[in-house]
Amino acid sequence: MRMQSDYTAKKISTTITVDGNIKKDVWLNANWSPRFVDMVTGQSGMYNTQTAIVWNDTHLYIAFTAEEPFVEATQTERDSIVFLENDLEIFIDGGDCYYELEINAANTIYEVFFIWKDAYTKGSKFDIPHFDVHQAQAYTFGGDYDRMGSSFWKGTHPRGIRWAFTNFDLPGLQTAVQIEGTLNDNSDIDKGWSAEIAIPWSSLGLLANGRNIPPANGDIWHIFLGRFQKLMVAGKEIQPHPAMALNSHGIYDTHLPEKWSRITFTS
Repeated sequence: MRMQSDYTAKKISTTITVDGNIKKDVWLNANWSPRFVDMVTGQSGMYNTQTAIVWNDTHLYIAFTAEEPFVEATQTERDSIVFLENDLEIFIDGGDCYYELEINAANTIYEVFFIWKDAYTKGSKFDIPHFDVHQAQAYTFGGDYDRMGSSFWKGTHPRGIRWAFTNFDLPGLQTAVQIEGTLNDNSDIDKGWSAEIAIPWSSLGLLANGRNIPPANGDIWHIFLGRFQKLMVAGKEIQPHPAMALNSHGIYDTHLPEKWSRITFTS
């Protein structure tokens, strides 16, 4: 039985120049998603956020449009924790591993490669110098907000701990943003911002998990497409930040590959 799809990504015959402009013909003709929903409740997200995905034989292309009356981004150093502010996020599931990419309106990116601890065994495909758990930027990770009681060490996911490699840079990644408004100037009302991302299929070998690269017609990948929004009310930051996604998880946790959107690739 084939899994039901949450989104269909269509193949294109051209390449895309990544400049953040989502008004190009390729995006105007793309299959844009519905408005993102609250990641927990499934109700409509507080600001309109939509995504579109296309692909060719060399690249996976993802675009976002994000309504935002006050476009802000102060994190400018690569791999700074951009989710402390407003960001757009992509996670790609690879079975025994997954990849996280976050981007803000200043085009600052944050990347992490996660490997489930039960899959990181001696002699496995992950037992390579790049994923040396003894290096300074390798951490153990139990999940979002899982630091109480019995979940203190391993989190709440059945697979437990992941290794998180924060020094990972996806080869060939391209990102760009465009702002309809003024960045970090709240004296006016902005329309929002858009992001454009290109990922070479050749960089996703560890994430293919037996699937074709590039995809075959009808192949399904689990991909999280989401947004986090910093809110200040009466001078205080609302925590946790409102989270919006292509589909609801029913829980405030992005690190659940089994909950991510099912993206079908068609040619």
